[in-house]
Amino acid sequence: MEQRISLVTLGVTDLARARSFYEALGWRGARQPDEQICFFQAGGMVFGLWTGLGGHGAPGIELAHNVRSPEEVAATLFHAEQAGGTIVRPAARAEWGGTSGAFLDPDGYVWEVAHNPGWTLGDDGTVTI
Repeated sequence: MEQRISLVTLGVTDLARARSFYEALGWRGARQPDEQICFFQAGGMVFGLWTGLGGHGAPGIELAHNVRSPEEVAATLFHAEQAGGTIVRPAARAEWGGTSGAFLDPDGYVWEVAHNPGWTLGDDGTVTI
């Protein structure tokens, strides 16, 4: 697993309110593919707001590690499990067109591992939406 965080997602109860708050702070260029999630480019990573976060067992925050191929999702999850993590979502094709899975670290924080064909992952690990 390369040393990087591609995405930080906060669980929110009202997406419109949360998006408006961050836009009032000066955040621009939000991408909202549906009524549950919104993404902002944040330098070389992505910041997300998601109303469905609690349904995946996260304590209000989820970290993501994007990889370069669908096959790397399962390999990274396997590596995390070997290191002492717990798989909570095995690698699978996602409804948004990529491949995704997730593990818990020893303290219960959720890490999504994903390959998103619509996002660019640079050689240096930066993610661009």
